[in-house]
Amino acid sequence: MTQGISDGQGRTVVLEEITDGNWREVADVAPADDQRRYVAALAARYLLLSLKGGVWTSLGVRAGDDIVGHVMWAYDDEDGTHWIGGMVVAAAEQGRGVGRATMLALIERLSALPECREIRLSYHPDNTAAGHLYTSLGFRPNGDFEDDEIVVALTVGAPAA
Repeated sequence: MTQGISDGQGRTVVLEEITDGNWREVADVAPADDQRRYVAALAARYLLLSLKGGVWTSLGVRAGDDIVGHVMWAYDDEDGTHWIGGMVVAAAEQGRGVGRATMLALIERLSALPECREIRLSYHPDNTAAGHLYTSLGFRPNGDFEDDEIVVALTVGAPAA
């Protein structure tokens, strides 16, 4: 688990490893209907990508006593960047600061890794809520695209001396 960051409701949001005790709750996380254009209908898809793809690491998102989301990350050893993907916040939790707290917790976790110098993610340009969130956290477009999604990057850590 990471150290908790509060959401808009004052609940502590923590990232959890996927275990025998929480994977079903995480798999069942479903976004609001209007978000299904941008993310999977269930977090189960992302769990399978992590399990079978060998690239992504899934994490459950807990706010207080409840699993409220999923997020995953990966390391690209070709260019030395870390990637964030597959963030799903449960429909009932959207608009409560869970997404922001999740991102802050994951940025904190990845930034603590000695090799982490840049974090990237991508989002669909029509997903303006995601764009506002990522921009407010310091992510900036780097000129790349993943399929039809804008790639944004956040520089972390100091360059090696």
